[in-house]
Amino acid sequence: METALTLTTDMKLVLGLVGFTMVMFLFERIRADVVALVVLVLLGLSGLVEPDELFNGFSGHAVISVIATMILGAGLDRTGALNRLAGWLLRRSHGVEQRLLLLTTAVAGLNSSFMQNPSVMALYMPVAARLSSRTGLSLPRLLLPIAAAIVMGGALTMVGNSPLILLNDLLIAANSNLPSGAATLEPLKMFAPLPIGLVLLGVSLAYFHFFGDKRLRDEGGESVTPARTQSYFAKTYGIEGDVYELTVTADSPLVGMSLGETEALRGSPLLLALKTGNEEARLAPPGDARIWVGSVLGVMGPRQQVTDFAQNNFLRMATRLRNFADLFNPSRAGISEAVIPATSKFIGKTASDIQLRKQFGISLLAVNRDKTVHLQDVREVALRAGDMLVLHGIWTDLGEAAATKDIVVVTDYPKGEQRPHKFKVAIAIFVVTMLLALSSRLPVSIALMTGVAGMLVTGVINIDEAYDSINWKTVFLMACLIPLGWAMDSSGAAAWIAGNTVERLPDATPVWLLQLAVGLLTTAFSLVISHVGATIVVVPLAINFALAAGGNPTAFALVVALSASNNFMTASNPVVSMITGPAGYTGRELWRIGGPLSLMYTVITVAMVNLLF
Repeated sequence: METALTLTTDMKLVLGLVGFTMVMFLFERIRADVVALVVLVLLGLSGLVEPDELFNGFSGHAVISVIATMILGAGLDRTGALNRLAGWLLRRSHGVEQRLLLLTTAVAGLNSSFMQNPSVMALYMPVAARLSSRTGLSLPRLLLPIAAAIVMGGALTMVGNSPLILLNDLLIAANSNLPSGAATLEPLKMFAPLPIGLVLLGVSLAYFHFFGDKRLRDEGGESVTPARTQSYFAKTYGIEGDVYELTVTADSPLVGMSLGETEALRGSPLLLALKTGNEEARLAPPGDARIWVGSVLGVMGPRQQVTDFAQNNFLRMATRLRNFADLFNPSRAGISEAVIPATSKFIGKTASDIQLRKQFGISLLAVNRDKTVHLQDVREVALRAGDMLVLHGIWTDLGEAAATKDIVVVTDYPKGEQRPHKFKVAIAIFVVTMLLALSSRLPVSIALMTGVAGMLVTGVINIDEAYDSINWKTVFLMACLIPLGWAMDSSGAAAWIAGNTVERLPDATPVWLLQLAVGLLTTAFSLVISHVGATIVVVPLAINFALAAGGNPTAFALVVALSASNNFMTASNPVVSMITGPAGYTGRELWRIGGPLSLMYTVITVAMVNLLF
């Protein structure tokens, strides 16, 4: 390869744009997506990229694949799949803390192999919160191991994270600028990085199991989320226990009684749901609803209290939820807090007067007034401005009640409609999508979009929810920066840097040492200009390094794509940025724990790439 290239005006312009991008991303005076748009416009105005090709990044396979994985992840979330997973993890761990940590992080890493890393982290945030509330395990001890496993697991497939999705497009684009005689670069198959991802994931699990876990703090924030309501409301209001199903037998004294009369019985747990005959199961049944033989009650309370109530009233207690599993899914319903504002129409009225159950489908569990908690006969307490109400109901019903402005909900809760009844449909569509992606007959982007179409047609997710699930900032950033990578390659700037660098290296410098340097350079870039920007800038450079040093260009490019996600220390990694606030991690703490993991990541990546290529 010719290394004595002359530094042309076009090269200077491209390198100037790369420097400008890095400085702007570093100081964050302007939003990253705005900077990317400015760079795109400058590429067009300067003629570094042809006008006909300037906006091709928006229609590239990489961008379409990123959009599709975001929508597929949202579709799975709508079915409550991750909440089911949280329950499974709790059952399989049998209360053993180390086993719970290992199972949770392993499953999160596997999940990240087919979904965008930030999307997986968003889904696992409530899972981690729920596990924390159920086990007492602090969020700081859960979130960083989960985030690390998600980043590592993203290397299992070519759709696990944005850099790997981008890689094939960049490899294809590089073919047009290869020197004569160089072999054409082929796109990598779906599971090409699988062995690397498995080793990385295994190292992450071992690191936190034997070392990292001991360095994580065992305390965390007290923020209230739907998934953490169990511990929070037990501590604050004395509302504790799990949900059980009680079936009314023919000998039960409750037969013919109203729900309100049953609630007034001594030792009665919270009555939250009712199913009678062929009627649809419902939360917050009205107080005048009658109980008959065969009726099923959904109750909440400590197990001993519920057991005593069942025995005293000849009720059959089920070992698991059969009729109310979907209704009590935390993604669909739960406990929340709401304040009575001074303008509320509820002031001076009782819950019975307002008919919260009948009008809104919401149960009133407690009233907190002037630090005094009212739990007994709560439906007969006249409400005042400033009262804190503890409510239980379906999130969409809570949203409708909040829309009246008569209550102000202060608990964060899912605003969208949940569809747990679509769980099997969503899983079937997802499996078919993955099988299509595995076939070499279809591009991955088409396979993923097939899954999106399936979820839209079957009602797993609607089109407005699909639009809302897309992180347009990520999409725009990627689409605008892709032409910068093309310009690095087509202008010869990447070849000039690579050629001059290799010329100054000692003779017979090992290829693996160059790959290690490229990996560290990419990691450093990712701390400044994000993993997408680092991939776009460094891949053309790495390919030219390989050509100049006689190495495998595909191997060098794969090192870059994998190293671009190698950031466990700063918030420039989208996954890490999502956990620093809820867990209260400090920058020093992240560097102390994430630094060694990052070094291991680089060494393993280079070693595995050399073994495979």
